[in-house]
Amino acid sequence: MPDSLLYNKHLLLRAGFGIGIDQIEDLNNKNVKLLISDLFTQKNFTEIGYDTPDADVSDYTMDSRTPAEKKKEMQQMIRQQNNELNLNFLEKMVNGKDQMREKMAFFWHGHFATRINNSKFNKQLLNTIRKNALGNFKDLLFEVSQSPAMLNFLNNQQNKKGHPNENFAREVMELFTMGRGNYTEKDIREAARAFTGWGYDKEGYFKERTNLHDAGSKTFLGKTGNFTGSDILNMILEQKATARFITAKIYRFFVNENADRTIVEQLSTNFYNSGYDIQKLMTEIFSSSWFYDKKNIGNRIKSPIELMAGMMRILPMNIQNPENLIVYQKLLGQMLLYPPNVAGWPSGRSWIDSSTLMLRLQIPQIWSGLRPLEYSPRQDDDIDMGMKSRETAFNKSFKNPNITIDWNRLEKVFADKKCEDYLIQNTKTLDMDSVKNFSDKSMKMNIINLMSTPEYQLS
Repeated sequence: MPDSLLYNKHLLLRAGFGIGIDQIEDLNNKNVKLLISDLFTQKNFTEIGYDTPDADVSDYTMDSRTPAEKKKEMQQMIRQQNNELNLNFLEKMVNGKDQMREKMAFFWHGHFATRINNSKFNKQLLNTIRKNALGNFKDLLFEVSQSPAMLNFLNNQQNKKGHPNENFAREVMELFTMGRGNYTEKDIREAARAFTGWGYDKEGYFKERTNLHDAGSKTFLGKTGNFTGSDILNMILEQKATARFITAKIYRFFVNENADRTIVEQLSTNFYNSGYDIQKLMTEIFSSSWFYDKKNIGNRIKSPIELMAGMMRILPMNIQNPENLIVYQKLLGQMLLYPPNVAGWPSGRSWIDSSTLMLRLQIPQIWSGLRPLEYSPRQDDDIDMGMKSRETAFNKSFKNPNITIDWNRLEKVFADKKCEDYLIQNTKTLDMDSVKNFSDKSMKMNIINLMSTPEYQLS
């Protein structure tokens, strides 16, 4: 396999969701610099939404239904809207032309993790993240911090003068900006006072409720003044620890889980000096020779979303029941819009256990119609948000996705190519004789068998 193909695959897996079927033809000879330029040419931004209009409370006040009936209908609509947001985000990852934006948005979606039922707030936050994904981290931090989804999730709506709630102040420092060890418990308490009054109105817009704000003097990170929430965020951004923390997390996600301290330090210095320009940071990473070192290629376990999106990008498929892709997200442990907690999703080996690994290896056969789905949600899964019986909910909601794959097109695309060179990062550990002897030697079975190998789990 020529180095250009290996490097281009590596770039597309890390800066996007893998090779799209339309990219296979010229990927072998494409200059990696040209590919980087393509990835960073941002297309027209379009928001992700859902078909149903946002609920108007007044619609539910002047009819004959009981309060319980109204509540149930509202909950069903909100669940449907959240499912649409989920699938529309996944669709962008699979078919969107702006792969770098969607991959970066996927990263920030886990970094600024929220888990709420309000579909309107989820839509606002998702599009805020996507809009700013490659922009300026200051803009992203401010807009996320003032989003109703985040303020709701971290209880800042209840943060009032005289009764400060420290949740948001703590997490904004520990998880979103500086990381542990760069502030004190007193800094958290003082920051919480500064964020008093930050909330949102009935329409879901950010509002500084001055009557609830503690306007007294505060001491934060060694400075004293009548600080507001905006002052706190600006002071956090002045800390080089913030640039270092964000850069290290980006490095671990996009390059290698074992961060190279020297490289991270240089990257974070440049990130800080650029005024937190995210696109500049990512361009520097993907343009650096060390990004293409052997130790950084094929060493990362794909998250469930990356695994699914990658398969969907290279296999031309028609899905009649796309809503059931959410079932696969639940079974594999990564449901968009529904992270496990404020720290977001774990990574690496945490994606693999005895049940998820078997399912991951069998998805190519299940989606190709060669075997049924024989898995149920794990005992600790919050499968249907409030429904009493997980098994009943699962069996009732799940239908086969009814996937049709255009194998004839794949036959043509790979007619004069070794499909393993395009599907697998590290082919040296791959026993192709076993892959081909596992069943008939058709292109279809070669692709299915390759996608069913442990090697395909790595990017």
